[in-house]
Amino acid sequence: MNLQCIIVDDEPGARKLLEEYIEDIDFLQLVGKAENPLKANALLNSQRVDLMFMDVDMPKMSGIEFLRSLPAVPPTILTTAYTEYAIEGYELDVLDYLVKPISFERFLKACNKAREYCAAPASADHFFVKCDGRIEKVLYDELIFVEAMLNYVVLHTETRKLIVHLTIKGIDGQLPAKHFLKIHKSTIININKVKSIEANEINLGKTRVVISQNLQEAVIKEIIRDRMLKR
Repeated sequence: MNLQCIIVDDEPGARKLLEEYIEDIDFLQLVGKAENPLKANALLNSQRVDLMFMDVDMPKMSGIEFLRSLPAVPPTILTTAYTEYAIEGYELDVLDYLVKPISFERFLKACNKAREYCAAPASADHFFVKCDGRIEKVLYDELIFVEAMLNYVVLHTETRKLIVHLTIKGIDGQLPAKHFLKIHKSTIININKVKSIEANEINLGKTRVVISQNLQEAVIKEIIRDRMLKR
């Protein structure tokens, strides 16, 4: 399995080194380079990206800020000259954190880790939550959307509502990113349940939910991906 990867770094020398490393690893395929997050965003929206090598310290927007802005973060390896961003990086579930200057040995180790992550079998079709003194089984396919409510979240399924003592951030990190998308600071939707999109609202059948204004463009692109029929 080849991993399609991109490099995001404002330093030409750093991009060149990573490109040379990638050329020496048979399961990596470089499909794009960007010197800033804006151009990286265009790459993410135009093709499949299995792995992103992301610098942290860049003008206008840092790599950490860029990752936080994405509705769905692709598997990412951070590359930086600064060690103090490690905790923030791992809070965003990055696969690895490489400190410059990066040796080929350390780079290869991170890439092998990425390959194992991407080759892992799909997770189970369900999860469990504690609700009203019971342990409830919830099928991913039945979950329509998740709504934040103070220190709780409401799981809206096709047949019931479950109020669970979790945070929206906590559950967002545990739902499969392939099918679930955070569209607002208080809302996560099941992409497969989307019936239509009108302005800043998503129709989920019996319910309509609002897209955050600053996420609207990215959310719509993530939902549509490359499935829009054109003339």
